[in-house]
Amino acid sequence: MLSKIHHIAIICSDYEVSKRFYTEVLGLSVLQEVYREERDSYKLDLALNGNYIIELFSFPNPPSRVSRPEATGLRHLAFQVTNLESAVAKLQQYNINVEPIRIDEFTGKRFTFFNDPDDLPIELYEDN
Repeated sequence: MLSKIHHIAIICSDYEVSKRFYTEVLGLSVLQEVYREERDSYKLDLALNGNYIIELFSFPNPPSRVSRPEATGLRHLAFQVTNLESAVAKLQQYNINVEPIRIDEFTGKRFTFFNDPDDLPIELYEDN
């Protein structure tokens, strides 16, 4: 029945800040940006390596979502990287706080976490 994940939708509190984060810091490319006047809302379609992956939405005064302690719902968003140290160094150039690198006890692979501008946990998972 299912063939792949089509996209992940993220609602941000500050559209310009999140747009810069996902495009300039994480390096996603913009496929389309639409302002929906009737909703006073932006919808930004973002791609990773040419693949449509994230819809970034803005809405007036969205409520905060509980992230920690662990809450029901989406736990985090994970991106695969080939060189974890290089990815961490790039994030640190933008003054992004990155957790210490850990090792997945089941796969032996290395990973770390950081947060987007709205504290959505993002994982970098090294698979080389």
